[in-house]
Amino acid sequence: MNPENRIDSRKLAGIGLLLAFACVLPFHISNYSVFQCTMVLVYAIALLGLNMLTGFNGQISLGHGAFYAIGAYCAAVLMDHYGMPYWATLPVAGAVCLVAGFLFGLPALRLEGLYLALATYALGVCMPQLLKYKGFESWTGGVQGISIIKPDAPFGLPLNPDRWLYFFTLAVALLMFVLGWNLLRGRIGRAMIAIRDQPIAAEAMGVNNAFYKSLTFGVSAMYTGIAGALGAIAVQFVAPDSFSIFLSISLLVGMVVGGLASISGAVFGAIFVQFVPNIASRMSTAAPWAIYGVFLIVFMYVMPGGIAGFIRILAAQATRRFRAVRSRRSA
Repeated sequence: MNPENRIDSRKLAGIGLLLAFACVLPFHISNYSVFQCTMVLVYAIALLGLNMLTGFNGQISLGHGAFYAIGAYCAAVLMDHYGMPYWATLPVAGAVCLVAGFLFGLPALRLEGLYLALATYALGVCMPQLLKYKGFESWTGGVQGISIIKPDAPFGLPLNPDRWLYFFTLAVALLMFVLGWNLLRGRIGRAMIAIRDQPIAAEAMGVNNAFYKSLTFGVSAMYTGIAGALGAIAVQFVAPDSFSIFLSISLLVGMVVGGLASISGAVFGAIFVQFVPNIASRMSTAAPWAIYGVFLIVFMYVMPGGIAGFIRILAAQATRRFRAVRSRRSA
């Protein structure tokens, strides 16, 4: 067996162990902790979508909370007004956000860098106000929002709603990560990375920069919209103020902390987004965001490549030491 196959088998074994741990975990923690773990999976899907746009394609977005809100309201409106099953709202939310992201990406083609960041920031700022607009109030519920019911486990499974939704979200997250992995390692993914690194050379090689940048924006928004739908089902409530610009900033922070251009970094970033603010609040009720800022500075100073990059460095060092020890013993 060659080294590459051994590495692949080790990765698969590690993923299998993590999945086994994820399946056992909800039976040994409280319902609230199960809810928190569900939100980690939700944020991981959203961060993977944002990482496709920023980490793999080089487009900066400060307004992805808007697509999260669109996905959440799609699920809430369809469940509350039309009685649609919760699982059926996910593809609808994804399709709506795919179209919305693609259409937003078309005019954004003229913008790059900070100008694109400002345009997406404006999208994130205006979305809560649009959701409060009286013309949409019959659908969105205005400032009061919409309350929905958490689904029960089907087929008589002995799971309470929190645990069932956790396993459902875990299954969706696995599907989205497998799709993302295949996408990023295929022709589209190579085109995305080429546009990020050398846009002029990519276009000279026949890559349609405009199409792939808009497509990446749409796919990224689709991932975030599906995450928003799952988040709405988990929280059981949507309201405009729940999707402020701070949500978009938190997603950006989670992506950077987890690791740019890293699929596994989405999980680490989601853990940071979900748990670090709670830890900061417990450490200091007077100034929780100061503690949060300290955590963020420490993470960026110690792990400038994100958590995923830090783990890769540790793994590479451990592999080199292991090979050095083995070579000395064989000598």
